[in-house]
Amino acid sequence: MKNYSFKPQGVCARQITFGIDDDGKLRDVRFTGGCPGNLLAIGKLVEGADPRNVASILRGNDCRGRGTSCADQLSIALTAALEEENAAVN
Repeated sequence: MKNYSFKPQGVCARQITFGIDDDGKLRDVRFTGGCPGNLLAIGKLVEGADPRNVASILRGNDCRGRGTSCADQLSIALTAALEEENAAVN
């Protein structure tokens, strides 16, 4: 499993960590900071999911007019991780 760490911008969370296992499934999504209940729920809901689908669903979610949210930042982090994995394969 490859693990990733992402520093979100414009939100209360200070860090997002997650893994993508050898089968391409999302694992161990964790947020540092932010709204604990909501962010723990996001981690549970996306466990074992396809990161492409998760990124697509969460992309563009807004928190209080900030233009982003912790969910949107997870989408950005997942997209970056997938691009990194694709670059390593090619």
